[in-house]
Amino acid sequence: MKVFTVTAERGASGAWVLECDELGVVSQTKRLDRAEDEVTEAIAFQSGLEPGDFAVDVVPVLPGEIEQLRVQADDLGAKAKAASEKAAAARTALARKMKDAGFTLREMGQVLGVSYQRAAALVAG
Repeated sequence: MKVFTVTAERGASGAWVLECDELGVVSQTKRLDRAEDEVTEAIAFQSGLEPGDFAVDVVPVLPGEIEQLRVQADDLGAKAKAASEKAAAARTALARKMKDAGFTLREMGQVLGVSYQRAAALVAG
């Protein structure tokens, strides 16, 4: 399926200017969440394709500092997710090691700061 990339840049009036450089299509919308719908008809007309025969990838273009903050937030979110996954794996390893050492589920829950039911789930994997 053909994918057309459309940039969306917020103008001074608050409207989003939509551009598909590949086809020379330009449109606008007041709401970014409606950008794909707003530009689909123009892309279909210009490309000769039916709307169901292509996809639209809307890429917001943000001003410098806002884009930098978005990138920073995305990066920190990805690092937080990775750290959370590592912590969960470490908790599971700890629960299994405690079980192997003869700890009860209630003791494991107390040490892990979770219910004994959650401790059982951690041990089960």
